[in-house]
Amino acid sequence: MSLFDVNDIVLALHQARDEWRDSQRRSREPGSREFPSRDALAGIVESLKGALFPMRLGPPDLRHESEDFYVGHTLHSALQSLLVQSRLELRYNARHNPRDAEAIDAEGDAAVRAFAAALPGIRRLLDGDVLAAFQGDPAARSVDEVLLCYPGILAMVHHRLAHQLYGLGLPLLARIVAEIAHGQTGIDIHPGAKIDAGFFIDHGTGVVIGETAVIGKRVRIYQAVTLGAKRFPTDGEGKLQKGLPRHPVVEDDVVIYAGATILGRVTLGKGATIGGNVWITDDVPPGASVTQASLQNAPQHRAA
Repeated sequence: MSLFDVNDIVLALHQARDEWRDSQRRSREPGSREFPSRDALAGIVESLKGALFPMRLGPPDLRHESEDFYVGHTLHSALQSLLVQSRLELRYNARHNPRDAEAIDAEGDAAVRAFAAALPGIRRLLDGDVLAAFQGDPAARSVDEVLLCYPGILAMVHHRLAHQLYGLGLPLLARIVAEIAHGQTGIDIHPGAKIDAGFFIDHGTGVVIGETAVIGKRVRIYQAVTLGAKRFPTDGEGKLQKGLPRHPVVEDDVVIYAGATILGRVTLGKGATIGGNVWITDDVPPGASVTQASLQNAPQHRAA
């Protein structure tokens, strides 16, 4: 005799799902999956990482002479899977605004073709990120160690892929890719954030970079840094206004040390250094050095 009355639980869960679907105006009609799969995206990203860095993130038995064959085979499979997921997202987006199925599929095809064409550029950006980490960390013994071991690089691999998807009109896929890295590294980068070349996150745990943040070249940040929003404007009905620029702009060659919190659409000028555990809500001039002591003596950089 079973300890559990599974049939009653199955029925109760069915009723709970129906209540949710009714409240969200979801269809109860029989059919295939309605929206993208996190597990499928995880597999796609793993394949893409192998295709981008075959001899380091690819299969352990791969040899140089079969590198191109592996990359071609892996890319074909990953992109076909990505095409399925892109169509699911676009159909999901059109559920309250019906569109022609062929037009949706054509949009998904175009997005994945553009994503595939961007992969060599993404590889070059990531090479720059890896080199910045190697040059910026005296503990790094090789660029290979950086790629294989550094959580900041893993987060940036995901971000470079996710940002491309985000820009191609696939924000849900992008967010899933970003959140997989967030769960693995503790580094939370919204896929909408614009990050230029040579970016290095050292250690990384607890880093938060918001959707509308803009980061220049050769920027280095440490663990527990937040590039966040100061406030969340609402419309006349009290609903949050989405998409407004609300996160910091970090210009080239800025260093931000551990625990710093920078909030709002402020600008950290080129070459500025932001000390640890400071709270900044105003612009910082190029080349400035901001510490807790300087905050106490400079009202233009308020400490909360």
